[in-house]
Amino acid sequence: MEFSKGHGTENDFVVLPDPDGSLDLTPERVAALCDRRRGLGADGVLRVVRWAALGDGPPPEPGVEWFMDYRNADGSLAEMCGNGVRVYARYLAHRGWLSGDELALGTRGGVRTVRLDGDEVSVDMGPAAVGESTTASVDGQAFGGITVDVGNPHLACVTDVPVDHLDLTRPPGHDPALFPHGVNVEFVTPVDESDEVVMRVHERGVGETRSCGTGTVAAVVAALRHAGRETGTVGVSTPGGRLRVTVTGTTTVLHGPAVLVAHGDLDWESLA
Repeated sequence: MEFSKGHGTENDFVVLPDPDGSLDLTPERVAALCDRRRGLGADGVLRVVRWAALGDGPPPEPGVEWFMDYRNADGSLAEMCGNGVRVYARYLAHRGWLSGDELALGTRGGVRTVRLDGDEVSVDMGPAAVGESTTASVDGQAFGGITVDVGNPHLACVTDVPVDHLDLTRPPGHDPALFPHGVNVEFVTPVDESDEVVMRVHERGVGETRSCGTGTVAAVVAALRHAGRETGTVGVSTPGGRLRVTVTGTTTVLHGPAVLVAHGDLDWESLA
């Protein structure tokens, strides 16, 4: 089975080309692939499939050829992945399956427009829907935050506590009534005078990751609101690198690198 390995600010993925939708991608195989000892190791799997061949999932939209079938490291389906979208687009360009420098890409969170510009890949993430205020807890300490929907659920907490001091080896506590299927939790510093923030994130079904695209968008939306602003462009430092997010009155755009680091073949049957 052919594979590639890529990352966006060290949020890493196994990329599986399956344009005709013939791959039996079970949760057990995904978990084995993502295991960093018995598999290739990754935060998730990107199945590169034509939308018409997807099978289970939303019905194809006219003019949109490709669909990002994204799975978390534990094998569960995820609606969206901002870093994954950028790596997916980089892979399409690598294979020659992308004409031009822009495409519309199907995801379970809706269609996303992606643009490649040299080393940077930008994705229009759509409007971020801000919900109610609630808290996350780490080691018994509560952090106030807001719920943000970026095609998948987030709880973004702006805090003056140095985020590198937080223990994110376990999932932060949250209200299970608000998030019955789990939630991605971000801890982000307030916006400084240079419009920069620092963020860490714990992703549901994965654990703490070096970066998270949708989480970066959610963190910036929360940080701007904390600063009394609705729009702006903010740089985000994550453990895996730097991203930028532009928030307008109608949408959000995530900018950052996407890199393919390896290509090869794997023993598919050994992952059964």
